[in-house]
Order: sequence, then structure tokens, then C-alpha cells
Amino acid sequence: MIKDIHYEELPAEAVLDHVTPGMHIISPIQNAAPPALLRALDAGAEGFSGVTIHHMDPWESLPFMEGAYPGRLRHVDYFLGPGSRKNFHEGTCDLVPVDFAQVPATLREFSPPGLAVTTVSEIDEHGFFSMGTNADYVASFIGQVPFFVEVNANMPRTFGRNHIHISQVVGVTRNDAPMISIEPPVPGEIEHAIANLIAERVPDGACLQLGVGKLPNAVLSRLTGHENLGIHTEALSDGVMDLVDAGVIDGSRKTGRPFKHVTTFAVGSQKLMDWLHNNPSVAMLPVDIVNDPRVIGQEHNLHSVNATSEVDLYGQAASETIGGRYWSGAGGQADFGRGCRFSPGGHGFIVTPSQTSGGISRITLSLTPGSPVTTHKNIIENVVTEYGIATLRGRSVSDRAAALIAIAHPDHRERLSREARDAGLLPRTVH
Repeated sequence: MIKDIHYEELPAEAVLDHVTPGMHIISPIQNAAPPALLRALDAGAEGFSGVTIHHMDPWESLPFMEGAYPGRLRHVDYFLGPGSRKNFHEGTCDLVPVDFAQVPATLREFSPPGLAVTTVSEIDEHGFFSMGTNADYVASFIGQVPFFVEVNANMPRTFGRNHIHISQVVGVTRNDAPMISIEPPVPGEIEHAIANLIAERVPDGACLQLGVGKLPNAVLSRLTGHENLGIHTEALSDGVMDLVDAGVIDGSRKTGRPFKHVTTFAVGSQKLMDWLHNNPSVAMLPVDIVNDPRVIGQEHNLHSVNATSEVDLYGQAASETIGGRYWSGAGGQADFGRGCRFSPGGHGFIVTPSQTSGGISRITLSLTPGSPVTTHKNIIENVVTEYGIATLRGRSVSDRAAALIAIAHPDHRERLSREARDAGLLPRTVH
């Protein structure tokens, strides 16, 4: 017989009792980030010494992220979000370059957490909270570090490896704030043109990894005629939900975890939040499982689609910066690029419109100064614009350059060809 689980709900400020000098605190990304607890930590920062909060992709900027408490509380990010981008550019928070799969290992080695804070669903009859929309890097520490949790009645209960037992919790507070919901962005003509090219390459029974945004949504919208698709993805979106409900995605041909839609976090509309709740088909797993290239490579026919902002004629992608300034982080792009190479029948696609809205080519001789390489030339297999697919794998430097110029916007092809010849990437004369 299962007994009712009783616990005391504390004010958010009670988290301060568990903070010690020099402590590293971890918080999950997006909807699982606990707003009341983070604000309480910020409000109590004057009493700290050398405390660091590690938090990817924050949506809300707080004073500690803006450098308000030097020597007392600082913010370290691993993927810039709306709440940290400006702060990073102003030098008030730190950014650690790292592939998403390696965040838990990086934390263990360089910043061992002493406390985890997270939003969770209501407790169940077995004494477990769920991290709901997330597992990410924080779930990797369940059972290893103490958790202070923020219960939110609006957080969906999900399944996988993101459950925290009451015995692993040092404190509980409540904050029934609405979930942050994002309506799916509407793809335009260019996104649909790119999606059509990719959809033609995706066979029935393939397993998919896609990001979130216009391009991934466009690709998903073009797969309605497919059958028996699977999901093993970093981010789960409304587009995935729609194809599951339509019977297109069923996971029946997956190699790993058949019939389960594997992800490490979800972001989207309120409809998606409702769909996730008590949905046994979704498996929320820690990022060092989902994004591990060795795990990805065990999945057959893994087709990975990720966006970039710039590709040079060597085939290097800069996906973290815009105009040479950091905008985000590496995320899982390189994780899945590597994993696809090991997947039998797998293929990777890096996608981008051929030019910016201002007419600047996204296919360039060399990357914009200040733009680091996110996914290097030896990993990328295919680059896609609305003008076609450039397959780079197994091709020479000159063949790569020619293939990339061929999918650049027509307005830039002549210039790119001239620059490539001057740089020795293309022969100066044709024999």
C-alpha cells in the first residue's frame, strides 16, 4: 500500500541556509530554471563569498548576472540566452565553450556542484518529483548532490531519468508561475525550400534530431507523408508533437529505446506542455546520454538537422555568433555531427539561408573575424541552402569550395569564385 507523502513547503529564502562559501550551484535551462529560488539566491548574495551559479540559456536577467555582487555571487553560462547575452557582452558573466554532451563532465572536473536548484512537478504517490520539461545536465547529478526544488503545479510530469526522490531533497518551496510558452515560429519561403531538399533525403523509418526554430519546423512540416519515423533529439518541439499525433513518428524502427521519443529538454507552446504531461512515450534523459556521440551512433539511420549562421569555403560552420559577436553557444551541433558519422545509414545536415536579410552571403571565403568554429570541416557532411545541398564528405578542398559556391546566393557566386581562386582553393584556369 502506498502512503501519502508529506513534506513541508518552505519560503524560497530557505535555500540560503544551504549555501556555503565557494559553492558551485547548478540550475537547469529554460522552463526548469526555478525563478523564485534564483531570485532568492540573488537577494541573499550580499551574505555569500565566492559562490557561482552555473546556468545555461537563462531567460531572465538578474542582478548577479549583471555583476552586482563581485566576489560574492557570479554567473557562469554555457549557452547564452536572452537573460545573459547582453551581460556577457558587457563582461559581467562568463561563458564556457563546451559541447552540450560534455557539460556534466566539465562541471564535475572544474566546478563540482554542491547544490542543485530546479523547478519540478507535483510529487507523486511514490515520493518522486519530475523535472518535467527538462533533464539536461542537472539530471546527471540526481542522487549525487543535494537538491532544493521549486514545485510548480503547471510543470508537466514526464518520465525517463529526470525524477528526484524526496529523500534526495534538502528543501521544497512552491511557485505556481505559468510556464514560459513559445508559439512555433512560422517558416517562410526560404525555410520551406530548404526543408523540401532535406525531406527528400529522409527515408521512412529514419530517426531524427532537429533543433527548434523556423528551419526545423519547416522540415517537420514536410515529413507528413513519411512513416515509422523516430526521435532522438536534444530539443523536443511542437513540430515533433504534431507528427507523433499524426502517427508519422512512432519510434517503431528505432534501434535504441524503440517507441520512445528521446530528448533532454522540451520547449514550445502551452499545447506542448499539456501534451508532455503524463505522456509515457517521451523519455527525458540526461544530456550526457542523449548527446553522447557514442550513443547517437548506435541509432540506425540517424538524420540530424542543425542551423548555422555562416559556413566558409573549407566547410567550417560558425553557429554561435552573429557578425563576429557571441549570440548563443555550441549546444549539441557537433555532438550530433559526430554521432551521425557512426550511425549506420546516418546523415548530417547543416542548414542556413544563402544570405542574411541584409543581403550578406552566409557562404564566405573565411569566417567573420571573432567567429569561432562550432563544427569543423572534418565533421560536416552536408550543407544546405535554398539553392541545394553541398555534400562535403570525402571531397577535396577544391571540390568542397565549388560545391559550396554552387549553393550560395547567385548574387555572390562570381565574387566567391574569384576569392576562392585567389586563395588557391580553386584552380586559376580550367583545362
